[in-house]
This record gives sequence, structure tokens and C-alpha cells, in this order.
Amino acid sequence: MVWMGLLVLSPFLVSLVGCQHTQNSSAPTHPAGEQSPLGTGNLSFPWSRLRLPRYIVPLHYRILLHANLTNLSFTGSVQIQIDVQNNTNWVVLHSKGLQISKATILDQNLSHLSEKVLPVLHNPSHEQIGIFSPRVLSNGQKYFLYIEFGAELAEGFYGFYKSTYRTSTGETRTLALTHFEPTSARMAFPCFDEPSFKANFSVRIRRSPEYTSLSNMPTLKISDDLLEDWFAASVKMSTYLVAFVICDFKSVTATTSSGVQVSIYATPEKWQQTHYALEVAVKMLDFYEEYFNIRYPLPKQDLIAIPDFQSGAMENWGLTTYRETSLLFDPLTSSVTDKLWVTMVIGHELAHQWFGNLVTMEWWNDIWLNEGFARYMEYISVEATYPDLKVEEYLLHTCFAAVGHDSLNSSRPISSSAENPTQIKEMFDTVSYDKGACVLHMLRHFLTDEVFQSGIVRYLRKYSYRNARNQDLWDSLVNIKFKTLLGSIVICLLQYLFAGEHLDLTAMMNTWTLQKGIPVVTVTRKGSRLLLRQDRFLRTVLFLWHIPLTFKTDASSSIHRHLMTTQTDIGEDVSWVKVNTDMTGYYVVHYEDGGWDVITKLLRENHTALSYKDRTHLIHNAFQLVTAGHLPINKALDLIGYLRLETNTVPLLEGLGYLEAFYRKETITQFKYILQFFRAVIDQQTWSDSGSVSERRLRSEVLALACHLDDPPCLERARQNFKDWLQSNRTLSLPTDVAETVFAVGAQDDHGWASLLHEYNISLSAAQKAKILFALTCSRDTNKLQRLLELGLEGKVIRLQDLSSLILMVARNPQGYHLAWDFVKENWDSLVQKLQLGSFCIRNIIIGTTGQFTSPEELAEVQLFFESIKEQVSQLRATQVALDNVKKNVRWVQRNLEPLKNWLNYQIERERLIPR
Repeated sequence: MVWMGLLVLSPFLVSLVGCQHTQNSSAPTHPAGEQSPLGTGNLSFPWSRLRLPRYIVPLHYRILLHANLTNLSFTGSVQIQIDVQNNTNWVVLHSKGLQISKATILDQNLSHLSEKVLPVLHNPSHEQIGIFSPRVLSNGQKYFLYIEFGAELAEGFYGFYKSTYRTSTGETRTLALTHFEPTSARMAFPCFDEPSFKANFSVRIRRSPEYTSLSNMPTLKISDDLLEDWFAASVKMSTYLVAFVICDFKSVTATTSSGVQVSIYATPEKWQQTHYALEVAVKMLDFYEEYFNIRYPLPKQDLIAIPDFQSGAMENWGLTTYRETSLLFDPLTSSVTDKLWVTMVIGHELAHQWFGNLVTMEWWNDIWLNEGFARYMEYISVEATYPDLKVEEYLLHTCFAAVGHDSLNSSRPISSSAENPTQIKEMFDTVSYDKGACVLHMLRHFLTDEVFQSGIVRYLRKYSYRNARNQDLWDSLVNIKFKTLLGSIVICLLQYLFAGEHLDLTAMMNTWTLQKGIPVVTVTRKGSRLLLRQDRFLRTVLFLWHIPLTFKTDASSSIHRHLMTTQTDIGEDVSWVKVNTDMTGYYVVHYEDGGWDVITKLLRENHTALSYKDRTHLIHNAFQLVTAGHLPINKALDLIGYLRLETNTVPLLEGLGYLEAFYRKETITQFKYILQFFRAVIDQQTWSDSGSVSERRLRSEVLALACHLDDPPCLERARQNFKDWLQSNRTLSLPTDVAETVFAVGAQDDHGWASLLHEYNISLSAAQKAKILFALTCSRDTNKLQRLLELGLEGKVIRLQDLSSLILMVARNPQGYHLAWDFVKENWDSLVQKLQLGSFCIRNIIIGTTGQFTSPEELAEVQLFFESIKEQVSQLRATQVALDNVKKNVRWVQRNLEPLKNWLNYQIERERLIPR
């Protein structure tokens, strides 16, 4: 994920990018045996396209690296065995920021083709080098390309970069590590840095004696004289999955049932926080081997917690890298939510060892084949291995996040064009991850679990160590479907096919992956019949999806199924209908002609007639339709009136979440009504860590909201807990479920805020540091918020990896959102330099800091700033998302603010008149 500079491509250059499969005939060449001048003065760069030519294919890399952690530089060499598929004098490959000191080409007998060092030309805008051979490299022959190079260890989070950590005694220690996805392997060694150029890799690392080195494969031997670690040759893989780390970490190790050695690495003083991750990783590998029916291909799997890491984690084959908050678990300071997060992230990265590593998308336009599957497998794997964590309750919210993004005109299709590094980085977004997972969830329920699982196993087996496209997945699923029409499976499938419908899976799935947006299914009652039609949500342009429709009615306990491609007529006399059962489908549902009133009545009289997933889905749908202007806000607010009766955490939190969002959007005094409305729920909470995962999650969020709304009993209890914690010299173990709320209340005075900042600086628990940082951003003192932003930009007390999260947390504070926006404008160039244009950090900053804006004046201000950086904006989809969000907020306030106030006033007055 590297950004080289401000690159604007001409339309001509962009048009060439898509022509990669016809390039064999265009290999630059001189006649066989003809000598060309070796000086680069007479040579021009031979390649004009962003994508590399296909006439040279790498087979095996032999990499030697020597990192100097004192002067923060490295030197190295790479020998690449190449297969030439068309006569040429040129080898074109990737390199970024490397000083090439020597390049030569050898034949199969390791004889030099030239007596002289070969000329190397650079094309920095495309991050490519061209190496000229005076003798033609012949079609069908194999050669060895040998290059020596060096560079500084990178600043930031990409390529081969440095990280540091501080011990409890104040000593600063350094490590060096890699992060290559998507286009940064070229920063560590010259390579063919595209996912389809799979090869084997043999790595050697030279190091100082106080360090250990790790790579994708186990160590074969260690040379005592040079302290050089030799690693076994890797399986065939893409360059972005190569990894190496040089550090002084400690580890814990265990073995899976099939003999894979699993190790968790962390800084020595955090070694005790690695044991839960070890348990999870072993369980997950065992589960995936059984689920995919394919053995994990490597002899070992290392997981390492990195102090400076921008992403949540990275799936390097055999050496997965993580933020400390994504891998370490401290029972004294980590909450049940932290535990679930660690479990899900490990599940995600280990799923990638099959989806992404074993089978890799052909190009970044289909990154969802990696990330959508890994996101969905988080839920399948955690539900199977840790059912007590109730992970299925979170899948709804993943789909809700996708719907929110996909309802904007600035959304994109799941499979989208991406060519330059900035465009590729932007593909790692909500659409690839969350929408991809939800579309797979819908497909799994459509095909049945058995057919879905069999199909993806077929896909993984057929394309092992290869690259694949969307169509390859659909073909694998269809083939399995027709080969397994036996027994119970045929009954499940016939539920879809009973009406004589023909299933064209490619046509169906293309409607979900090749067009943007989400359908809205509108239910209209015509006498005793129900009429269902589909439109694109938020627009009236004709978009038709193949929707695996499900619905329940009061007339039957069974789930009805239908593949909806056009208008649908349901001839059934029913009192109520709930469409999209348990939200297994990725679509919004609108009930016209009093349909929402029927649903509201059902919830008030017998809400358990619907599952908790259906109740949550109804709340989400109603408020999404309010935002789109399809439903008056009082109808949605009436719908959640039943929540006084609700006992399930998930719909309760969904309703609370919308009310809190309204409060943050417009601070309305009447919103203290929330405290009154949810008084019974608030009073039921204990300040402890007792109960089920769902109960603990509810406790954390309800008490946080109560204290945020200045509920006196909540504030009193939190202040007392904070006082006790301070008096214990911060040794008291606060209940992890409420620690963040206690810290947030304690941060409201000067002494508490300063004490928390000191504790943040010295704490060895990443989970506790995250809670404290959030609490610090809850201060209502803008001077303190400004200081936090400056500390984040400085990168010492608050690490640079946390800067984007810090900015977003300040922006969520009603006293901080203008402050955060001004900070971004004033420090834009520095932020881009530190965090990389196109990265998810920059994307989150752009969208997050503008997300609270609700007025036309604020919209004009955002537009003015984007205009001032239009050269960068032209490369970013995130700026259009941000503008769409602000426009949506402006419309929401114009439509709904007064009706919302009126509804609240009515409810408050009604409550006042009810006899007690």
C-alpha cells in the first residue's frame, strides 16, 4: 500500500492497462546477437504501461537481506529465475526507492551473458525498472536475473520498515519488518509485484546476535560465522505475501492435530498476553483444515504482535502480522469485546491462508475474493470454535455497515477497475470486506450450507497455487450443485426451483458483483394479495437484481423462498408479512400502504413472533428508509417504542444506536428522554464482568450512553470507581466491561485527564491503552483535545498507527468535530505523507471528520477544501463518499429535525401525564 507521489495518468495510458493478455507480441527486442550500447544515454525506457509485460515470468526468487538496525538501512541481493516467453532484450519489473548497484543476467549454466554490468533504467512514476541485455533473451529459455540493491528502512508502515517499542525501564528497542500488500514488496527487493506472478521464494537474513529473524517458512539452518538464517523454499505464492521480521521477541508454541507448529510472538514484557491467541490459532487451523478439507500447506504458522502496524493484521503466508490490540489478550484489562475482536481477527487471517494465499485473485479488481471470504469466514469459524462469543449477533452489523455505504451514489461495484497503487489501496474498503461477506452469506443460504461448502472446496482445490476470477467461483459452485442433487440437498434446492425457475448462477451473481448499490423490495397490499417490486435504493433508475427472496407470515411457521427477478405477486391471505427472514438477503424492505403500522402493532403486542434478527432488521430498515426519504421519522420512532419490552441485546442496541446518532448529529435537550425511556434497562445493569457475552456487551454500551447523557446515578458510580482506581495508584483492576466508561467520566477534570495520559504512556496493555485513549478524547475541554491531536501527529506518546483513530474519536465528540476537521485541513500534507494517499487511514479521516456535518454551510466548506486539493481528490473515491454523506445529513436535518423534536416533546408530555 504505497503512494509514490501525485501521478495523473493520461487517458491513453489508462487505456493500455487493460490489454495485458495480448502483450507477448510486443516484447521490446533487438535482432538476435546484435550488441546495443551499454550506456543508458542511448536507451529509453521500453515499457509504457502500469501493468508489467507478460513475456517474462518469475519462477524462483533467492533473496539475501542484511538489515542494520543501528543506522536503519539494509542491503541485499536477489537472484530471480525467469522464464522467457518471447524474444527480448529487456526485463521490466518493479522497484521503488531501492538503489540498484549491480544488475546482470546469467544463463541456465550460471554463465554471464555480458562481461559488463548491465544498464538499469528507472520509471519512478510506474515504480518500474528496465534491465537491458545486449544479447537477446530467447523464447522458451530460462535465465537468472541477479540484482544487488540497498535502501533506508522505510518510515511509515509499508515495505521493509522500522518499528520501535519501549521497555518498562524506558529503553527503546528497534525491530524491522515487512508489510507488502498490495504493492510494496517492490520497496524491499526488485520483483514482479503483481498477484498473478506467483513464484517460490528462498530467503536468507543476516542479523546481529541479539536478534531473531522470521520469515514465511521455517529456518533450515543458521550460519554461526555470519549469523545468517536460511529459510526453506516457500510454496508458490504472490509477492505481497512474502514477509520477514527481525526482532528480539519471545514466543509461545503449540502444535495442531495435524502437526503444524503454531507460535505467537510479542515483545518480551507482553509475552504473558499471548496465550489466548495461541489457543485460538490452534483451534482455527484445525477447524479450517476440516472445513476446507485441504491440509494447511506449510509446516508452521507464526503470529506476531507488532508495536507499529497500520492495518489490523496481514495474512502473510506462514507469518501473519498483527496490531497488538488484534493479537494480545490481558485478562485483567481486556474486555469480552476485546476477546471477540482478537478471535475474529485471527479467524480472518487464518482463513486467508486458503482464500487469498492458496488461491489468489487474478488482479486487485477482485480483491473481494480474498477479503469478502475472509470476513465471512470470521463468522463461520468463530461460531464453530467459540459459540459462547455469540459472533452471529455481529454479522447483522457488518451487513448494516455495507448497506449504509452502498446506499450512496458514490458506492462502487464489488468488482471494480483498479490500476495504480492509490486506486488499488482504495479497493480495501467496506464494499470488498462487508458487502462481499454479506453477499456470500446470502449465497450460502440460497444454495444451502452443504452445497456452498462443497463448492468452495472445489474452487480451492481446482485453483490451488493459482489465480482466479469471479467466474471461476461461480463455475465451481454450479458444478457442485448439479453433482450433489441427492437426498436432502435436492429438497433444499427445489424450494427455490419449485416454480420452474432456472438458476443461472453467473447471471444472478453478476447482478450483485458488477453493479453498485442495493435493491429495495417494496411490499404493497392489494386486498388479500401482496405485491412485491424492486428498485435501486435511493434512486429510481432501473436496476434489477436476482434476489433470493425469503419471507415469513402469520399464516405459517415455515420460511417461504423465491428467486425474484421481476415483480412478484404473493397470493396468500395474511395479517402480516416479514420479508428478508433473519436478513439472510442483502436488500432493504419497505412496507407500503400501512404495512409499517401493521409491523409496529405486531411488535408491541407480540414481538417474539419474530426472531431477534428480524426485529433488529426491521429497526435498521425503518431508519434507513427515513434517511432515504421513504418513511416519516415518527413511523420509525413509533416502531422502536416496543423496546421497553425487548430483552435481547441486539435489537436494543440497534435502537439505542440510532437515538445516540441523532443526539450526536444535533444535540437536542429533549434527548434526555432516552434516559427516561430506557430507565429500566439502565437500572438493571451491574458494574461488573458477570453474565453472558450478550449481557456484558449490553452493559458496556448502555452505561456508556447513560453517563454520556449525564445520568446522575451513572456519573456518581463511575466517579467513585475512578477515585478508587486513582487511590490504588492505578493497581485496582476495574471491571473490563465498564473501565472505558469509568475512564471517560474520570477524564472530565484536569487531574483525572492528566493521570490517564500518564497511565497511557506507561501501560503495557494495548487493550487498556485503547480504552484510555478513547476516554481522553471524551473531554469537553477543546484545549485538551487539541493537545491530543498534536501528540498524535508528533507520533511519540501516541503512536502514528493510532493517529487516524484518534482524529475520528475527537470528531465523534460534539465539542471536537470542528476541531478535528480544522486539524485535518491544516495538516493535510503531513497526514498524506505519513499515512499514504488512498490508505484506509486517509479514507477514514476524510469520511469520519466530515460525518457530523449537517448544514449547507459545512457542506460548502468541505467542497471548498476538496477543491483546494483537487489533484489528490481526483484519485480518491473517499472524497465523493464524504460529500455524499454530508449531503445526506443536510437532507436528513431539513426533513426530520423538527418532526423529531415534535415527537420527543409529545412523548415527554405523554409520560408526564401518565399516572404513576
